[in-house]
Amino acid sequence: MKSTSRVFVYGTLRRTQVNHDLLNSATYLGDHKTQSVYKMFHLGGYPGVVKSGSTSISGEVYVVDALTMSHLDRLEGYPHAYTRELIPTPWGQAWIYLYRGSLRGRQIIQTGRWHDEINWRRWSR
Repeated sequence: MKSTSRVFVYGTLRRTQVNHDLLNSATYLGDHKTQSVYKMFHLGGYPGVVKSGSTSISGEVYVVDALTMSHLDRLEGYPHAYTRELIPTPWGQAWIYLYRGSLRGRQIIQTGRWHDEINWRRWSR
């Protein structure tokens, strides 16, 4: 039996984003909003989420195989740049990547929606 995991993605791994091709073999389960216990930061070309706040994070949940999960871990710099923890979703527990680096001078994304942030930056020039 093939080992699978669920993963919650909120940034460049989402549909239409630059790293989504890493999820080509994954099964999309649906959109999800986390509990309101996080804070999202703008880290340049991608977001970072920490578990200290009152924001709900918007993202997508996928089923991934072990190879895909290892590719996601490599992309996220797990376990050094990001750690991960399990969160509840309508489809069962899923991994969320949480940022571990410095947040000094980083802008908070108040809405918890990365796609709002990148669209705002694209159209506000």
